[in-house]
Amino acid sequence: MIHWNSLAEFLAMGRHGPYVWGSLLVMVLLMVAEPMLLLRGRKSLIARLRRQYRAEAAERGQASATSQRGTANRSND
Repeated sequence: MIHWNSLAEFLAMGRHGPYVWGSLLVMVLLMVAEPMLLLRGRKSLIARLRRQYRAEAAERGQASATSQRGTANRSND
């Protein structure tokens, strides 16, 4: 087990401090960023799927209106 005599020795980590603390900082940043990026991606996906659903529903509505007009025109002839 390693024992440090002061806070400065602990932070220096036997001259490996910059590597140790830099690695820890990168890990913390990634662990915070990942859920945020996942939430943003999820919101983006849901919005895209909603737009696609509305576009397809509008397309189906236009197709049925067109087919109904065609049926009405044939019955009037």
